[in-house]
Amino acid sequence: MPCSQNKIDSNVASTSYAEEECLKQLPTTPTWNPLEPNSFSDFGGSIATVARNPINQSRQRKKGVVTDLDAAGGFNQDLTQDNLRDLLQGFMFADLRKKGEAKNPPGITTQTLSMTAATSRITRVAGAIDFTTQFDVADLVKVDGFSDAANNGLFKVSAVTATTLDLSDADGTDTAATVIDEAATAVAFIVDVGVETGAGDLDVDDTGSFPALTSTVLDFTTLGLVIGEWVYLGGDVVAVTFGTAANSGYARVRTIAANRLEFDKTETTFVTEANATLLVQMFTGQVLKNESGSLIKRRTYQLERQLGAPDPLLPAQIQSEYVIGAVPGELTINVSTADKITLDLSFLGSDHETRSGVTGVKTGLRPALAEADAFNTSSDFSRIKLAVHTDADAVADALFAFVTDLTLTINNNLSGNKAIGVLGNFDVTAGIFAVGGGLTAYFSDVAAIQTVRDNADVTLDAHIAKNNAGITFDVPLLTLGDARANVEQDQPITLPITNEAADGSKIDPNLNHTLLFVFFDFLPSVAE
Repeated sequence: MPCSQNKIDSNVASTSYAEEECLKQLPTTPTWNPLEPNSFSDFGGSIATVARNPINQSRQRKKGVVTDLDAAGGFNQDLTQDNLRDLLQGFMFADLRKKGEAKNPPGITTQTLSMTAATSRITRVAGAIDFTTQFDVADLVKVDGFSDAANNGLFKVSAVTATTLDLSDADGTDTAATVIDEAATAVAFIVDVGVETGAGDLDVDDTGSFPALTSTVLDFTTLGLVIGEWVYLGGDVVAVTFGTAANSGYARVRTIAANRLEFDKTETTFVTEANATLLVQMFTGQVLKNESGSLIKRRTYQLERQLGAPDPLLPAQIQSEYVIGAVPGELTINVSTADKITLDLSFLGSDHETRSGVTGVKTGLRPALAEADAFNTSSDFSRIKLAVHTDADAVADALFAFVTDLTLTINNNLSGNKAIGVLGNFDVTAGIFAVGGGLTAYFSDVAAIQTVRDNADVTLDAHIAKNNAGITFDVPLLTLGDARANVEQDQPITLPITNEAADGSKIDPNLNHTLLFVFFDFLPSVAE
């Protein structure tokens, strides 16, 4: 005889998402990617009804009818290195710009890689990927997923064929990497994370308005860089870093030519350096920015929330609910003092569906949740800088030394499309892509207040890093507002400032975006 439960606790609930192949339609074998919500702001379908209210002697209403459904999904979760990357493509209406990769998607085991110690070689045992289309000699690659720790880490490519990758140590010695024999595995992967230049090939030129790297052999146009992208210069050992300490750190790409790479934002003031013998490492990442024209890409999803089994004797019969045809609407990055970095995400759906435990959850691949540390706001920020744009200096003065909180919001300004004969939305329309937010800074100079009044062109960038990886976001052009000094007894004076981002083309025609992210799969420890 079946048992029933009088309640189901929230801790049995789990949440995941799958990308649709077209609106309201999943692919034949969807991948249900797990999420880690801290809380829900909204999830499910809100039913609208209209009562019958005829004029009658009893002065009573008649039973109403269902007239509409509004489906939505919203939740808060912590930020980790990878849990934002995939979904953020939906909010940005764009694809990640990847450098090079040999990696199975979640839940897929098509590709297998093995490691051979005698030749320091990774071999593609199964799969169709051609290494020569993804990697070049002198590329820096992160290898991970092998069971032996010696086979994971940062390496330099010394030779490449369609199916093999020979590795050397990424310590400036160019000696063959010390690895361990390991049989083919589907969880091992390789990601291109930068380049190590030849001895003496890279110089620094700071004679113009902006600093630049110059080369003799390296062709910068082959690295997959885009204007506005950030890179990190230098490594953890002297042999792979410029001799002048100032010529290292984060830098934003301004122009790209075959033998010249110019920067318009740097952490320090670069110094002209003629490098005779040093190898230099430059780390790059996967870029995501809002695109224009044919590169704009809308993604829709189905959000799943499992709600436990109603019969304790049949624990496998999980009931669930789904937000269908969900379009990413609004995402807020929350940064507060002495806290975790958290994300608020919301989706506008087209429909809502429930499934009983007998029916079961929808089929598909269900990869395990990858464990990862959250970023904190105390030690994981390398820099937050708000500065007035200048055409004459890559190191503009910061408007503030310290901030107490920061929010950055992406809003696609969605609206549901209603029609006769449709319960819910038959589609969703995206409005203007708006980026904004606010911050609270410690006041030190009235010049900051005047900057707001002057409607100055302001730019913002932030860099977070831990465990030899990191995320950068950059807003090329901002308009600031508010900036009224907050004066309280026995407290430091603070300035709350709002901001609205705009297309960066006013600054530079090549900065034709509002917001850009770089996901660094590897950064040297010195970058943290």
